[in-house]
Amino acid sequence: MPAANAPRAPRRSRAARTAPPLGSLTQAAHRETAACSHCGSERVTQLSMNLTDGTPVQFVSCHVCEERSWLSATGPLTVDGILERTRKH
Repeated sequence: MPAANAPRAPRRSRAARTAPPLGSLTQAAHRETAACSHCGSERVTQLSMNLTDGTPVQFVSCHVCEERSWLSATGPLTVDGILERTRKH
């Protein structure tokens, strides 16, 4: 058993990971330009997410007309399609 005041062995350092810059939604340079597919407004919230089944989608919600849409690599998804893909079997 080491003595109470014995120096510790140095910890192994982890390989440095480079994280992507987070940016800021309040700064225009960090915002992606998107438009509502219903009314054309650019006042939208856009989020990238993966559904429960692993499908990557872009969720777009309009602040003007309140339209919500989910876009996958194969095109737009319906609400029923989203619910089916997020249902745990």
